[in-house]
Amino acid sequence: MSAHVVAVDVGTSAVRAIAVDTGGQVLAHRRIARTSGLGGDTFDATELDRDVRAALAGVSGGPAPTALAVAAHIGTVAVDTDHRPVGRGGGWADSQGVPRLAALGDPTVRRLLRTAGRPALTGGALAHFMGMEPGPASTVRALLSPKDFLVARLTGRLTADTISAAYTLASDVRRRAWNTGLDPGLLPPQSEPTSVVGTLTAEAAAATGLPVGLPVVAGGPDGSVGIGLLLGGADGVIADVAGTTDVIGRLLPSPDGVPDRAVLNPSVLPGRFVAGGATGLTGGAVAQWRSLVGAVEDERLAAVPPGANGLTVLPAMTGARFPTWRSGARGALLGQRPGHDAACLLRAAQEAAAFTVREGVDLLDPTGTLPVVMAGGATRGRHVARLRADILARPLLISPQPDVTLLGAAALAFLGSGLDTDLDSVRERLIGRPRTVEPDAARAERYGLLHSRWRELRDAADSADSVYGADSAYGGDR
Repeated sequence: MSAHVVAVDVGTSAVRAIAVDTGGQVLAHRRIARTSGLGGDTFDATELDRDVRAALAGVSGGPAPTALAVAAHIGTVAVDTDHRPVGRGGGWADSQGVPRLAALGDPTVRRLLRTAGRPALTGGALAHFMGMEPGPASTVRALLSPKDFLVARLTGRLTADTISAAYTLASDVRRRAWNTGLDPGLLPPQSEPTSVVGTLTAEAAAATGLPVGLPVVAGGPDGSVGIGLLLGGADGVIADVAGTTDVIGRLLPSPDGVPDRAVLNPSVLPGRFVAGGATGLTGGAVAQWRSLVGAVEDERLAAVPPGANGLTVLPAMTGARFPTWRSGARGALLGQRPGHDAACLLRAAQEAAAFTVREGVDLLDPTGTLPVVMAGGATRGRHVARLRADILARPLLISPQPDVTLLGAAALAFLGSGLDTDLDSVRERLIGRPRTVEPDAARAERYGLLHSRWRELRDAADSADSVYGADSAYGGDR
């Protein structure tokens, strides 16, 4: 067996682990379904730790790997001196403590957001800690992302990769360092995503079947890790990791010139940055509607004309994020008539997901010329790729491998272990060359008009929500 690494991806519905060799061949794969909060508002961090260890045990047979890396959804796990969770973990939709943080006043909040590279107040470790009751809070030793919690449990060491740190609201994203105006006592040292930050303890090795002393790489948030693999070192393309939510990003040579309403994150590459953000529910909204109306054949969906025969879906069931940042936005079904069937409804939901993505993509590239490289579950259906290309009105580059968050974690392990030194060459081996889907000119023109109409309906619905107090001045984030 050639040299290989082990990678873990913690998603909203499952934990997945793989062993993959330097040629890109997957040697072993294990999936563990999650049952604890699904990574949204809260989750059981102890249960997540058990799931990750079980997944690693499923890929640990054979020769020893060279390194291990983890990618996971963002959130917060408060831990005590023994690295045990204090209370439930906060998932990507965790809003605990946001009202208390907002109560610090507009100047303070604006300063925090500007330093952290965030356009909106959305939670994070700082807000989570402020929302804890005094008793539990007094036992907290450190505030960690879910991924950094898992690294701590595997290695016994506390660390935070620079991208996860950016989501705490306590980091100066441009300096890749903790904000000097805040008490750093609860925040571990920061490391680059490709850095080796520890080795597997004897206890973790016994639980997983992996060797004691296995180097563990810092890793990062799942969407950012997937974007890092899709982009490599290319700044002339926009990446879209399409899952429960679409995570969109464009590589920047410096932190200057970030578009308004875009998140600024460190890249997985040292010294580089990514502008973009997570949209909120897109693929998740399509899946929710599919669970309600049942399966519909792809051919029937593809046959529905642009505009879904007048049916409109607003997908923001848990609030709108990048680029509008309206946490009180809610989903809606508009224009329904007796003649609409399940195919119309699902097609309208797919259009809504693509309309949401287009708004973010156009913000990152107002010229409308850059192609979009796309991966994730939505790419498995050819008609969805065609729909996305037509609605985005740009060339769409479809990754041959949809699981770029999991393979992205493997890429970080390759780079951190020294098995490779170039992210572009790792990408070539792990996911190969994308296929191009060009937009149809006539359909793209039609969808341009429909997108404008969709935004008008969305804004009107959001305004109605604001009248009844559903919205927030600071919005929300993944």
